[in-house]
Amino acid sequence: MSRLSSILLAVFILFVFSCTKDTTTSSVDCPAITPTYKNDIAVIMSASCATAGCHSAASRSGGIDVSSYAATLKAVSNSRFLPSIKHQSGAQSMPQGAGKLSDPTIAKIECWISNGTPE
Repeated sequence: MSRLSSILLAVFILFVFSCTKDTTTSSVDCPAITPTYKNDIAVIMSASCATAGCHSAASRSGGIDVSSYAATLKAVSNSRFLPSIKHQSGAQSMPQGAGKLSDPTIAKIECWISNGTPE
């Protein structure tokens, strides 16, 4: 019975520690940043993403359009959206052929998503 108790204890400890919140995904204080699509994100998408030949309604490079709120919501559901913007390994860096967006700009996008993508 002692061996079974040890196994159960080990499983319990693994379960408890595997359920902790992953804090490595974002170091941004999103409650302090509350962007909306209309006031913050639309400008970023227009200037950096929804340009001719890229992710505009007409171009839809890679099948991605970020020229409107509805289209951007669809793009955000792609698991590569944020990693691409953040230039993370395993994702194609965006904007393509340009420098990485500034950290405050990326934080706005990340918090907009984290806060439920308010219009």
